[in-house]
Amino acid sequence: MSTETYTVGIVGLGAIGLHLARALDAGVPGLKLTAVAVRDREKALKAMKGFRDRPLILDIPKLPRECDIIVEAAPAAVFEEVATAAIEGGCVFIPSSCGQLLPRMHLIDRARETGARIIVPTGALLGLDAVRACAEGRIDSVTIQTRKPPRGLAGAPYLEEKGIDVLAITAPTMVFSGNALEAARGFPANVNVAAALALAGVGPERTMVEIWADPGVDRNMHTIRVESEAARLTMTIENVPSEENPRTGKITPLSILACLRGLTSTLKVGS
Repeated sequence: MSTETYTVGIVGLGAIGLHLARALDAGVPGLKLTAVAVRDREKALKAMKGFRDRPLILDIPKLPRECDIIVEAAPAAVFEEVATAAIEGGCVFIPSSCGQLLPRMHLIDRARETGARIIVPTGALLGLDAVRACAEGRIDSVTIQTRKPPRGLAGAPYLEEKGIDVLAITAPTMVFSGNALEAARGFPANVNVAAALALAGVGPERTMVEIWADPGVDRNMHTIRVESEAARLTMTIENVPSEENPRTGKITPLSILACLRGLTSTLKVGS
């Protein structure tokens, strides 16, 4: 990896990826946007029309040849292809869809073999440093309750399987209760916060998740409770949904950008 400037590749130029690409093109010390991988080349070219230094458009398997860091900001369906390319190439892999890691923990073992690193950004969550600190000791329980406007949950596989029409819900309704691994399978576009919490703390099987469809809220809300020998944590965050994709919050691309800055900055706050 370069000692002065890290080259960055982004997979996906949607609500997360395009925001991140614009920020990198505007200039971030120590980082250079070198390449992107997209489904629609013409749409990507149009989106990047005003860029100062337009990146290459490459197929996913070719990204490791050009990039030190690969950021996944794509639909869940291509997660494994992106992760495999980054890890086999020995890159730093930053997944925005970190919920997809939970059923693929073998990728962590493979990264250890290839010299790759997997860095999970904070995303739409808060308090991960505190949870990680508690995990150095004993944690008794971790729970997360997620409340979203119904349209932010529409289309989730679990809801389709159970025949739940969230758009018809008129009062706050708990549509799922289980552990983070089960939640990741049933709500692949909605539980990246729960996945990050699970990876920071007691693992996906012991991290308990509730998902509520609430027509009375206009933000994606997450309340986390941790009971440990070192501290009792209760944290709530209300994220403004992205206009482009209500399933994700506006804070998510900002979190990835902050994560990238942390790889190069002289002063890094937080572990």
